[in-house]
Amino acid sequence: MTIKFNKAFRKQIKNLRPAQKARLQRALVIFQSEPDHPELYNHALKGQWQNHRSIAFGGDWRAHYLPKGKDEALFVAVGTHSQLYK
Repeated sequence: MTIKFNKAFRKQIKNLRPAQKARLQRALVIFQSEPDHPELYNHALKGQWQNHRSIAFGGDWRAHYLPKGKDEALFVAVGTHSQLYK
């Protein structure tokens, strides 16, 4: 799986604490080799995030991505549940 990040995602990563950055990095490594790994709770989104998917990376933290073909994902947002679903 090829992973890409948009500008907003890169900016949001900079605001994460080191522990969250480490958890996200671990989740992305798992995602690259096994996107549907149960630990990631990879699921489709609805509403304003329709056509996007989300992975979990510890507690209430989520990373949203847009599938781009069979083997590519564009990550577009990262944050807690309450930050992403305002």
